[in-house]
Formats: sequence, structure tokens, C-alpha cells
Amino acid sequence: MPRLFVLLFLVQVVLAVCALISCLSADEEKVKALPRMVWVLVILVFPLVGSIAWFLVGRERPAGAVGGTGAGGTAAPARRPLAPDDDPEFLASLDEQSRREDQERLRLWEEDLRRREEELRGRPDDRDRPEV
Repeated sequence: MPRLFVLLFLVQVVLAVCALISCLSADEEKVKALPRMVWVLVILVFPLVGSIAWFLVGRERPAGAVGGTGAGGTAAPARRPLAPDDDPEFLASLDEQSRREDQERLRLWEEDLRRREEELRGRPDDRDRPEV
């Protein structure tokens, strides 16, 4: 039984710390019902009740929170942003960029090959040189 009390006490402390961090890091316009300092005092004086109250009433829910309602009272569809590897425009831009880089690399290789061929054509043959 004492272990259960210790566990419940630790859960209460963790909940209070999380609520304090959330309260102190929330934007001023996202704090609802009471001023921020009053919420901090409520959480410190009544850790369990104050923490639960903060998470339920004191802060504005994120836009994609479960149970959020849209303007008409119906649940707003949560629109997730596409990950870069799922975005067709991003993939097309990567493909185009890769194609441009390949063409540039090929152009440089061809220039280098032409330059080397011209250097070789301009050299006299080693056979024409007198031996020393």
C-alpha cells in the first residue's frame, strides 16, 4: 500500500510540473479563464486539481486537437501537411534538379574530353623525337 501512495504522489508531482511548464511557456493569448500568474498559484497550491483544471480549462486547445469543433459546431477536418517525400511538387522539383545537375556534369565531362583530345593532337609524337 505505501508503494501505491508513493506512485500516486510521483504521478501528481509529474503532472504538476508538466502543467507548470505548459502554463509558463504558453503564449499570453492562449491562456484562458484566469491570468497566467493565478494559474501558476492554483497549480502550486492545489497540484492535482490545479493541474487537471489547467489542461481542461486554462489553455486553448491546439487546432488539431481531438474533439475540436469548427465554426458550424461540427468537427473540423484535420489537414495534415504532407511530408516532403509524399509531396508530388517536391518530388518533381528534386527530379528536375537532379536532371539539371546530370546535364551540367555531362557538359563538363565533354568539355574536359575535348580539351584533352586537342592537347593530345597538338603534341608531337614521341616517335619523332631523337633519342638522347
